[in-house]
Amino acid sequence: MLTVPGLCWLCRMPLALSHWGICSVCTYALTPRITVCPQCGLSAVSQIVPCGRCLQKPPPWNALVAVNDYVPPLSRLIHAFKFARQTTLASSLARVLLLALLAARRSRALPRVDLIVNVPLHRRRHWRRGYNQSDLLCRPLAYWLNCRYVPSAIKRVRATAIQHQLSASLRKRNLKKAFHLELPIKGLHIAIVDDVVTTGSTVAELSRLLLQSGAASVQVWCLCRTL
Repeated sequence: MLTVPGLCWLCRMPLALSHWGICSVCTYALTPRITVCPQCGLSAVSQIVPCGRCLQKPPPWNALVAVNDYVPPLSRLIHAFKFARQTTLASSLARVLLLALLAARRSRALPRVDLIVNVPLHRRRHWRRGYNQSDLLCRPLAYWLNCRYVPSAIKRVRATAIQHQLSASLRKRNLKKAFHLELPIKGLHIAIVDDVVTTGSTVAELSRLLLQSGAASVQVWCLCRTL
């Protein structure tokens, strides 16, 4: 996945602005071609009002913004970023997520957030990987959006099994009492930033923790929402 500085990560064509990382043509190609629910992020008939699933049993968060489904070429970039130590992809992927967020704000009434938080890794997993991919996405987003970011806002206090190796029901049980909030958040609008949301178990557990602690609202921002 290594690329020459100034060339697009995907098509390898020269960039007008080298720090973008992904050219405008490839960025447009990453946008989804299907309509998704503004709350759960799954396939729906409207991107303005919640789907039938959310009307019957809404997720604990208030809104979800994703760049696309976990499909190529976005999935290849995320895999390189997360598992191949290609941390230079962080700002490029964060910018693509920013563009998706700005588009969502134009189409629906999303409140501006006061604080963004990452999805924490347990200290052993953080040590093995060397970095938290969610943290690397949060840093440029907080700068561009001029909002508060506290890397240690939430701590993972219990080591858990790797989520993608578990069934949906086991994922929920796996995360019980795995997180602890480290600062007061009463009345704040908060966004949880993650790379991939699959069943939503992790962001659901974090959303419940934040809302029970007094958060005014919780949004989920991610690169991919698996459909």
